[in-house]
Amino acid sequence: MTTGEKTQRKPMAATPSLRDSHKGHLAMLAFSALVAGSFSLGSLVANEIAPAALNALRFVLAGMLIGAACALGPGVKRRDFTAPWRYLLLGSIFAVYFVLMFYGLKTADPVQAAAVFTLTPAMSGVFGWLLLRQVTTARMALALVIGGLGALWVIFRADMEAVLRFEIGPGEVIYFWGCVAHALYTPLVRRLNRGEPAVVFTFGMLIAGALVLIVFGWRDLRATDWMALKPIVWIGVLYLSVCASAMTFVLLQFATLRLPSAKVMAYTYLVPIWVILWEIALGQGWPPGMILWGIGLTIVALWLLLKDEH
Repeated sequence: MTTGEKTQRKPMAATPSLRDSHKGHLAMLAFSALVAGSFSLGSLVANEIAPAALNALRFVLAGMLIGAACALGPGVKRRDFTAPWRYLLLGSIFAVYFVLMFYGLKTADPVQAAAVFTLTPAMSGVFGWLLLRQVTTARMALALVIGGLGALWVIFRADMEAVLRFEIGPGEVIYFWGCVAHALYTPLVRRLNRGEPAVVFTFGMLIAGALVLIVFGWRDLRATDWMALKPIVWIGVLYLSVCASAMTFVLLQFATLRLPSAKVMAYTYLVPIWVILWEIALGQGWPPGMILWGIGLTIVALWLLLKDEH
């Protein structure tokens, strides 16, 4: 093989990786739009049904959908379920995230809750270093600081006195701990995946998460009067199961295997913007103008995080 032949082959080797990263970015763009709907719809149903019962149902329905996708796609092989503790761990972590999210949405405003969600890139970067030794560059660290400041401005409702008093609503505090679980989940997927297709890995996580939620929320499941639930609850359950669970789980798994943890979670900075659009569409109106300054900072953070290092 000549030197000229070797130099011709190098660009070809880099192409699949480049395409994979582009697909990961597109997956996270769709992820952010779909996740945003769960905040607006979730706030409408959070006080209508117990969080554990709601999420047990959504995990079961989402698991059925993903199971069908597995059957039609790559199929499920016995080797995909070696070390099942991986699925139990990931399913438990994501179950914690969703239950705490809906406890938080009982009192938190959707836009403020979405701002709390934007704190996950910084936490995900920390967990990414601890678990995968993924290094955060100076520019990425700056982006996370800017995004965090923007998120805090929204969380405190653009009220400097509330900032000085560190006055945070109880719903936001509850949801923050859920976001810690979400931030841990992202690098764990990359650490624990052993080559299983994203859809199969998601299926295993959903089944494990459903079992955890059924056990944890058994009393709430039995106490819920399912036939008396309002139509908006069933609309919310369907959206959460199909769009904000089955689809987003696959998108997140897909992107996590192609992008660094911090860049995957960078797309959470788009969620408050999508939530504002959801709120307008649902007739809730615009947020206060001063809050938009915080949204602007999160957009700057997103641009810095996604900008190519080279």
